[in-house]
Amino acid sequence: MTLMISKFRRLWPCALAVLMTACAPLTVPPKAEYSVGRARLVLPPGAWQDLGSADDAAGRAPLQTRSVGLRGAQGAWLAVLRVQTNRSGDLSGSAQGTGHCPPQPDVTVEDAAAGSPVRADCLRLKSWGSSAQWLDKNRPDLVQWLVGQKIMLNAPYAHLSYRYATEAGAWVVVDALVDQRLLRPKTRNNEEFLAAGRPALQWGHDLAQAARLSVGMVDGYLAVPPFPFPLAEAAPK
Repeated sequence: MTLMISKFRRLWPCALAVLMTACAPLTVPPKAEYSVGRARLVLPPGAWQDLGSADDAAGRAPLQTRSVGLRGAQGAWLAVLRVQTNRSGDLSGSAQGTGHCPPQPDVTVEDAAAGSPVRADCLRLKSWGSSAQWLDKNRPDLVQWLVGQKIMLNAPYAHLSYRYATEAGAWVVVDALVDQRLLRPKTRNNEEFLAAGRPALQWGHDLAQAARLSVGMVDGYLAVPPFPFPLAEAAPK
């Protein structure tokens, strides 16, 4: 009996250490969070910077836009997001033509609303958004805003745009300019190069789903998915 007690005393500290290790909470990097209209914008881990908000309107609907940017360890811009939502939960119906989502050359366009004139579910992805004057020609408003903010992203970067609107008047629009290193893997051959765009499109699908779900959330919870290939330099110091 004495021998058993002695063994138990020797083993107990080890068992306690294992138990405490197993029960210890996992270390999860903090996430940045900002309000935008009725929504709660939650960003993946990284050195995000608030770039301000502004009130807007689409037809009869009062909206608010929040802009945020992701910097690398050396201060370079890696991504910029602009999110626009209803300013409050008071909806006034959608404007005619809300669902306009036409195809566009060299741009991946997915219209989940199937051409509806009163609702929108439109995803656009331009993998090479930094190609010669493409952004200037297609989104001069975004270029003007970038110039005003004195923001210049590393090239090449992708441009993703998503617009979701319901017949009742719910509204979410997301514009994202993202350094391609966050969205595309390194490739070593032609086969890998041809498949390299899939992670970016999947990230776009995940972002679109988060935007859709936010409309049904009481607090408008909109969690931006992590980038497929987060750079070490994008992590906060």
